Amino acid sequence: MEIVRNILLVLHIAGFAGIIGGVMMQMPRVKEGTAKINGAILHSSLLQLVTGLALVGMAYATGAGDFVNNAKIGVKTVVVIAIVVIALINKKKPSVSAGVFGAIGGLALLNMVLAVMW
Repeated sequence: MEIVRNILLVLHIAGFAGIIGGVMMQMPRVKEGTAKINGAILHSSLLQLVTGLALVGMAYATGAGDFVNNAKIGVKTVVVIAIVVIALINKKKPSVSAGVFGAIGGLALLNMVLAVMW
């Protein structure tokens, strides 16, 4: 089970990297007015959501649920759901503003800070 947990953790971190990478890929296009929500942002945020829930589920299934900080997990889940919602709302738009990318990137960084510092 430790191997599965480690794989899920690596995928969870890869989801964070994908969100940040997707935002950074679109930054040069913001000035041109052609920036869009790409698959990296949407799929990586969904990957973070699914793997995060799987990690918590595994903690409870293996008896380590007493060590799970439910308040932290709740806040992190709300943050990643906000990222998914922002990405889904703006996916079909022909052009997205820098503020949207700033919000997505900022929320991703907030999620990472919550994971490390809380």
